[in-house]
Amino acid sequence: MTMTMEKLYNIQEVADVLGLYKGTVLNYEKKHIFPKARRNPINRYREYTGEDLEKLKKILKRGK
Repeated sequence: MTMTMEKLYNIQEVADVLGLYKGTVLNYEKKHIFPKARRNPINRYREYTGEDLEKLKKILKRGK
C-alpha cells in the first residue's frame, strides 16, 4: 500500500495563485468571504489543499 502525499499550500502560495496579497486572503477569511483554512496541528499555520484552492478560485470568480 502506497501513501500519496497531497500537496499542501501555505497562505503565500495561495495568495500568489489567486493574484491577491496575503493580507487580502486573511481579510477575506476574517469577513467570512473565504472559509476558514485548516490549521497544521503542530505549528498552527494555515494549510490549503488543491481542492481548497479551486473553491477559493470559484468564490473569487462569483464576486466579479
